[in-house]
Amino acid sequence: MTSLQPVLEVRDLRVVRGGRQVLGIQRFAVAAHETVAVVGPNGAGKSTLLLALSLLVGAQEGSLLLHGEVVTPRLALNLRRQIGLVLAAPMLLDTTVRQNVAAGLRFRGIRGQQVSTRVDEWLDRLGILPLRDRHARELSSGEAQRVSLARAFVLEPEVLLLDEPFASVDAAARSQLIDDTERLLRETSRACVVVTHDLDEASRLGTRMAVIIDGQLRQDDVPQSVLSAPCDEDVAAFVGVQTRLLGRVESVQDGLAVVDVGGCRIEALSTLSPGRQVMCCLRPEDVTLRLSGQAGPVTSARNRLTGNILRIVGKGPFVQVTVACGPMIVADVTRASATELGLREGEQVEATFKATAVHLIGLQQ
Repeated sequence: MTSLQPVLEVRDLRVVRGGRQVLGIQRFAVAAHETVAVVGPNGAGKSTLLLALSLLVGAQEGSLLLHGEVVTPRLALNLRRQIGLVLAAPMLLDTTVRQNVAAGLRFRGIRGQQVSTRVDEWLDRLGILPLRDRHARELSSGEAQRVSLARAFVLEPEVLLLDEPFASVDAAARSQLIDDTERLLRETSRACVVVTHDLDEASRLGTRMAVIIDGQLRQDDVPQSVLSAPCDEDVAAFVGVQTRLLGRVESVQDGLAVVDVGGCRIEALSTLSPGRQVMCCLRPEDVTLRLSGQAGPVTSARNRLTGNILRIVGKGPFVQVTVACGPMIVADVTRASATELGLREGEQVEATFKATAVHLIGLQQ
């Protein structure tokens, strides 16, 4: 959670639909100069939070604050004027690119040369100035979303709310659009909340990552902390911690814990008390494999488990290898390395990983 002075904040938010609570958040805030990436499974309540922040969804309970002042019905219009909202599907007017981007300015009573100057500036910054006279119906998905972003940025809002802004963009244009959005957020120092299901997007854009599961804000921290030190099993599963092992702390000395996992001993950095039931979390990219008996590089990894490869599954430029070492250990290996090592199902391998790579979650006794 941010320690900076929030621009926009909700407290004790509760949203109910069809008699069921779909969102219940004690506190969520975004400060100037930061981007909060809101992630979570489908149906977790991410978009509902964004719509509540923009007053497009009513809450049964809770307060919305702008610069520390509670937003009453009398102040709702002022809040809406401080927000730029971009949805997953571009909702453009049936007119030209220039007129689409100018629409919000004209709604706010801005006229004349100021409109043309600001519109052209943002069309240029988003790389679509040559399209200014093209009709919205003639745009590609990526071009249309660039128009939506320009329409939001041109208003110079205090807070940008982006709901899956790259979801409708084809793969070829997506990467560049993310790059450009990241650059513009950095250049403008705008407070931003971006909803995404993509952890890579969240890590690239977010100065913070907020994980919502089952309508609850489970974890809110810098992206690296969320990815490497999830607060519970649900968050661990969502952020891609493939190896999650139940165990018991046997001993702790100088901050190094020895955990018994089904008869195997795993070392991890921890100060949890001996006897504590824990879940050992290990990301697949932190595991190194080599064939048993094969010489390998000198390593400081304290954990070395031997087992047989149970399965190998393609995963983009990697293969995901599951090793039965007693406990199941999952490792990500580049396709080139897998070929070089000669990894095959049934082969005996040694899985190594550092104590610093193991994150322990203390379980309820």
